[in-house]
Amino acid sequence: MTSFPLPPVDRRTVLAGATAAATAYSTGLSAAGLASGADEQTVTLRVNGQTHALKLEERTTLLDALREHIGLTGTKKGCDHGQCGACTVIVNGRRINSCLTLALMHEGDAVTTIEGLAGRDGQHPMQAAFVKHDAFQCGYCTSGQICSSVAMLDEIKAGIPSHVTEDLNAEPKRTPEEVRERMSGNICRCGAYSNILDAINEVSGAV
Repeated sequence: MTSFPLPPVDRRTVLAGATAAATAYSTGLSAAGLASGADEQTVTLRVNGQTHALKLEERTTLLDALREHIGLTGTKKGCDHGQCGACTVIVNGRRINSCLTLALMHEGDAVTTIEGLAGRDGQHPMQAAFVKHDAFQCGYCTSGQICSSVAMLDEIKAGIPSHVTEDLNAEPKRTPEEVRERMSGNICRCGAYSNILDAINEVSGAV
């Protein structure tokens, strides 16, 4: 049997071939998904007091619905895994990570984003306090920090305990430890935590 010598193959050729194969494979999967037609549903969201009727793929997150379909880009997409808090919004008075929930799950819910927090009378007190205390640097996490701060103070007022609440039969106190624990899901990569705490303390009346 006649054997033929193989052409020399270097590392760059192997990497280029692997990249091309991976791209072709992923493109094929995307095309297959589009061809099959992802199911779409109509959902009505009440965002910042306005009603939006949207036709969305079932897999659309609330975050993507807000940013891509309604145009409210104040809510940020950070880690997209519910670990950084940049996408925090308030739904029916409770703060949630909008990247971890589907838009279809919030039919008729009242959603408040950073754009609707202030209302028509100017800045929300928490927004003004963040500016006053320089509680942000790059600003990317700020919308989530502010929404989380507002809802967090409401949680304390409602008597909802945290992991550091010592007496579960007493009303939680607005201590620095309580605030830090309750805000631990909102990451500030610039490290403005002490200023964020000062802003929250001012709004809560703790100073």
